Amino acid sequence: IDEQLFFKKLNNLCTSKEIFYFLSSLEVMSDIMASGALQRISEVEVDDNGLKNPGLLENEVFRALCFQFEFECSKLSNTGLLKALQALIKLRIDPQSTLMASLLSESEERLGKGQLTAENLCALGESLLELEGPSCATLEQIVNHMQEKDIERWMPREIVMVYKILQVTIREGKQFQNLLNRLNSVTLRTVSQLSPNFASVILNSLVVLHQTRAVPLVTALCKHSAKHVPYFTDHELVNVLEAFLYFGQKVQIFTEALERHIHKSIFTMHPQTVSKVMQYCCKKMILSKPIFDAVAEGFISSADRLTTDQIAAYIVPFGTLNYLPPSASSLFRKLETVLHTRLRHFQPHTLLNLLHSCVLIQRYPINFLPKIFSPYFLQKLQAQPPGLNRVVMSQLTQLFLTVTLECPFYEGPKLLSKYQVKAFPTLHSSPDVHLFKRVKTGLLYLLKKRIYFASEVSTPYFYIVDIEIKLDEEGFVLPAAQVEEVHRRIALCVDGQNRFCAHSHNLLGEEAIKQRHLQLLGYEVVQIPFFEIENLQNTRKMADYLHKKIFPCTYG
Repeated sequence: IDEQLFFKKLNNLCTSKEIFYFLSSLEVMSDIMASGALQRISEVEVDDNGLKNPGLLENEVFRALCFQFEFECSKLSNTGLLKALQALIKLRIDPQSTLMASLLSESEERLGKGQLTAENLCALGESLLELEGPSCATLEQIVNHMQEKDIERWMPREIVMVYKILQVTIREGKQFQNLLNRLNSVTLRTVSQLSPNFASVILNSLVVLHQTRAVPLVTALCKHSAKHVPYFTDHELVNVLEAFLYFGQKVQIFTEALERHIHKSIFTMHPQTVSKVMQYCCKKMILSKPIFDAVAEGFISSADRLTTDQIAAYIVPFGTLNYLPPSASSLFRKLETVLHTRLRHFQPHTLLNLLHSCVLIQRYPINFLPKIFSPYFLQKLQAQPPGLNRVVMSQLTQLFLTVTLECPFYEGPKLLSKYQVKAFPTLHSSPDVHLFKRVKTGLLYLLKKRIYFASEVSTPYFYIVDIEIKLDEEGFVLPAAQVEEVHRRIALCVDGQNRFCAHSHNLLGEEAIKQRHLQLLGYEVVQIPFFEIENLQNTRKMADYLHKKIFPCTYG
């Protein structure tokens, strides 16, 4: 029987019993055919839980195949040798057996003599990774031989295997950056041919190998990933999302593909994958209502099965991006139930992040604040990294300010002053410098003198006001330095794009709560959003706009 017909028949067989019957009918087989038979056996008899039928290892035909490979390994072709090795590893044959020792010894001998092709090197590397893991010394030898090969003609499978080997062999002082540069260049030309698995593996390798300079390849892979979103496994999708985060990528068609996929698959996706999707949206400031709405429904149905970290990963982005889904009442009712039953299981910083995100969107965790403000909990916060740093103390302060201003009926413990910050950090909320300058120029044109407004004013209530204007009882503007006879205070919030979700007019949670609190503290808050003033072409038009916004009663 010729090889082509052999493999056609072999690939139609679906059980080891059928395969053994077929093999016993043949008088002679090439080593390629014999190794192919072992591979087919491993395909039908091995699943995620291991070997389905351990008894097949005692089958006469199987033992005869193994005998041939053990005692005639020096006569085998490279392909036959390495395919047999891969199949036997998959079948969980004892690595210490004489059979495996013979095949490994023969493979390494041929490697040392430089007799292996690029395809052979990849097959051997894959086997050694599976058998011995990243610590295998022979892997570096394989990479050295790879550098001598013509990689221009490599197939995607070989490219992927080399990335996987490089991922575990590159150590400090043992760099193969020249090979990586060549590999990145070749991969760029083959991106369109990559399967979902290959695209995910390569992106993961680029992250591990810190290939921040391979921008064209990363960009091409991220765009290519968009069409594979429905076909990625959970693990593959997590790898892709981590690459997007690591390389700072944000591709609209990828987000749209995610929206369609999550809407259909939220109830079957692994919680860790959903957590990574929400992290991606949160870090990139992407308020995708289809994703958030689906995740809210997923949380309501599966919250009891989530870890505490996953619970926080699902919920925190709602606060960060200032969004309440249609199912908000059910969502937060479910969250409260989960917190009541599992509160003590949360790590201190995870719990603080979770509760702080709730108050950003006016969901008040009154029942849990006595625990947060207790000396014992604050000591635990301080003991665990990152400790009581400025961000953590700001969250505590904002929680305390929220219950003071928005929940006057709260009668539990207060936050001691030593845990309060004097001003909230402005990491994300600092004003857009160019926009700020234009607004101040327009105000100067309107009010005639610089003394009539102050910029970046610290308040006694931890917030910094972008621009403050003081008025007397009759509505006349007072000098900014005046402290007496101040009847009204106007807080201008100059909101650049950095205070909104990406490509959206939706304020971020931290800015929304600031404006809400300033109003409760007695300020008249006037929002100056970037999208209302970016097209105002001169100072006079800006002044006219500001007049209408700040003093509508006297406008015109």
